[in-house]
Amino acid sequence: MLVLRELIGIILGLVLVCYQIQSCSSAENITRKSFPKGFVFGTASSAYQYEGAVKEDGRGATVWDSFAHTFGKVIDFSNADIAVNQYHLYPDDIQLMKDMGMDAYRFSIAWSRIYPNGTGEINKAGIDHYNNLINALLAKGIEPYVTLYHWDLPQALEDRYNGWLDPQIINDFAVYAETCFKSFGDRVKHWMTFNEPHTFAIQGYDVGLQAPGRCSILLHLFCRAGNSGTEPYIVAHNVLLSHATVSNIYRKKYKSKQHGLVGIAFDVMWYEPATNSKEDIEATQRAQDFQFGWFMDPLFFGDYPLSMRTRAGSRLPKFSKAEAALVKGSLDFVGINHYTTYYAKNNSTNLIDILLNDTLADSGAITLPFRSGKAIGDKASSIWLYIVPSGIRSLMNYVKQKYGNPVVFITENGMDDSNDFFKSIKDALKDEKRIRYHNDYLTSLLASIKEDGCNVKGYFVWSLLDNWEWAAGYTSRFGLYYVDYRDKLKKRYPKDSVQWFKNFLA
Repeated sequence: MLVLRELIGIILGLVLVCYQIQSCSSAENITRKSFPKGFVFGTASSAYQYEGAVKEDGRGATVWDSFAHTFGKVIDFSNADIAVNQYHLYPDDIQLMKDMGMDAYRFSIAWSRIYPNGTGEINKAGIDHYNNLINALLAKGIEPYVTLYHWDLPQALEDRYNGWLDPQIINDFAVYAETCFKSFGDRVKHWMTFNEPHTFAIQGYDVGLQAPGRCSILLHLFCRAGNSGTEPYIVAHNVLLSHATVSNIYRKKYKSKQHGLVGIAFDVMWYEPATNSKEDIEATQRAQDFQFGWFMDPLFFGDYPLSMRTRAGSRLPKFSKAEAALVKGSLDFVGINHYTTYYAKNNSTNLIDILLNDTLADSGAITLPFRSGKAIGDKASSIWLYIVPSGIRSLMNYVKQKYGNPVVFITENGMDDSNDFFKSIKDALKDEKRIRYHNDYLTSLLASIKEDGCNVKGYFVWSLLDNWEWAAGYTSRFGLYYVDYRDKLKKRYPKDSVQWFKNFLA
């Protein structure tokens, strides 16, 4: 009798364990239906990383053409002259999006295809190309989300007046943007004026690792020209005024007819304090101020964060009353490109100040993916990308609390594998880590929406295809589809993550 009772107990226990396992697995097994109705899923790209055809149909040169063709600037000595040839292959790529069940495609317009010299004569072939692309997307039921500036400044403007360093850029950018509103705004309902202004201000003008490659760190060891202590601030200021000017034009002249929205896509890491000390907690906030607050505070409150004003002093430009009024409230949604989370700690030495004398030194914070020699999470291929899914939820709550819960789109999220020449295509398509990454980040994002009430409306995967990754060249593969660079780019092979997204979106 005792044995029977014990046996029944064991069976009941196993049933309970099985039930719990099923509950757990179903909780983790999120799908499109887990998200609010109307939530948008898409993939993201940029013109310079995807299009190629750099000398076709009247396109003008860009600062990235010049930079990528400068010896030693790109790790594998490649350039994006061909990129992944989407300029010619876009109908096939749109079909891939359609087959996966994606709702939207975020792409950028190349300014130098519309105005080869940055200003002056409009290039009709450029207008025609983007009309064809937009129409092809809509024909497949895919909504275009358009970025006006994804780092590819016309070289002519860099030559004429140093591009983003001169306030002349505000008017030239406004003319270009308005041409896009006139030409495509009847069909495009979501505009991003800029992609990652913080990245191109820092990488292009503080550390010189991206176009146009200006800096003064380490006594001009890396760059022939530039001032890392002033130029990033000037560039960011002109970007904010350009955005606000363009947003104002759209609202006054186009919104009532076209009913579109204007935002910006920001790069945002989440930061966790390295310790619970007051110094590290304050440094963590400064790190966020010098990254995200640099742009968000003017857009929501009309001025830069107090920590930036205090620490950068007169090197940080000032908004006039009219400019502050123009900038404040000039966006309809916040785009966030989020990939990773780092620790932040107080910089207690003045060595960085002496060596760099730049925005990093100004922040007084050191941000690293390690603490006591231990990584914050599993690493992707890129040296900077660590997988910390909880960061996206923390970040969404930060945006909600600090900025009054604005509409947010996750405009980029993803991870990369290395481009391993010794790995067969068959093995390269097995991307379980990417599947886990998207599942876990989406689960964390869903919790921020459903449990915390964060106002998130969409999620864009970076990226549809493996592509040319700026200074990393072709060494880094972020795509859901594998592109065979050795076979004239014609073949796009679905990685296992494609099937995962098909099931997720079905």
